Amino acid sequence: MATHRVKFTFLQQLITLPIIYDLGKQFKIVTNIRRADVTEDRGWVVLELVGDMEEIERGLEWVAAKGVRVDPVQGDIVEG
Repeated sequence: MATHRVKFTFLQQLITLPIIYDLGKQFKIVTNIRRADVTEDRGWVVLELVGDMEEIERGLEWVAAKGVRVDPVQGDIVEG
């Protein structure tokens, strides 16, 4: 099992879509929200993803294809 931390940045039209939920349902990935900031016109979420690295990569490609910006995160955003 691999652990991968990423930041998703959502455009306004994507904020209300259940993209994180769908990511966990459609792929064998456990999603753990570490930090987030969402308003009515923008949003970002830092996630810890756990699963096989190939499955995580497939899931991240799917998220990016939805129009979400995906950036890597180094270290633990909550624990320092």
